[in-house]
Amino acid sequence: MHLDAISAPVVLALHRIVVGFLFACHGAATLFGVLGGPHGPAPAVGQWPGWWAAVIQSAGGLLVALGAGTRPAAVVCSGSMAYAYFVQHQPHALFPIENGGEPAALFCWAFLLIAVLGPGTWSANALIRPTTAVARDERR
Repeated sequence: MHLDAISAPVVLALHRIVVGFLFACHGAATLFGVLGGPHGPAPAVGQWPGWWAAVIQSAGGLLVALGAGTRPAAVVCSGSMAYAYFVQHQPHALFPIENGGEPAALFCWAFLLIAVLGPGTWSANALIRPTTAVARDERR
C-alpha cells in the first residue's frame, strides 16, 4: 500500500479535529465569555445573526471535531462562514486581507473540504459503524 493511502485519512482526520475544535472554541468564546470572550459585543440570546452563528460554531465545530454527522455539520459550518463573509466582511472591501474576513474565508473552505472528503479516520461515525467507514475508505 502506498504511503499516501495510509497517511491521507490520518491527515484528514487531524485537519477535521483541529478545524472543528478551533471553530467550537470561537463559538464558546462568544456564547459563554470564555477563552478571551467574544470578538466585539456579546450577542443577546436569540439575536440574529451573532447568537445563532455562535451556536452553529459551538455545536457544528464539536460535531465535526468528534466526527459525528461530519458531512452535514461541515456543510452548515461552511455555509455559515460564507454568509458571514459576504454579509459582514465583503461589503467593506473586495479582498479578505482588506476587510478582515480571512478567518471566515478560511473556515468556509476548510469545512467545505471536510464536507467533500468526509471525516477520515478516528471519527465517531467509524466507531458506530466501523464496517461502513472502512468500506468507504477502501473505495477511495
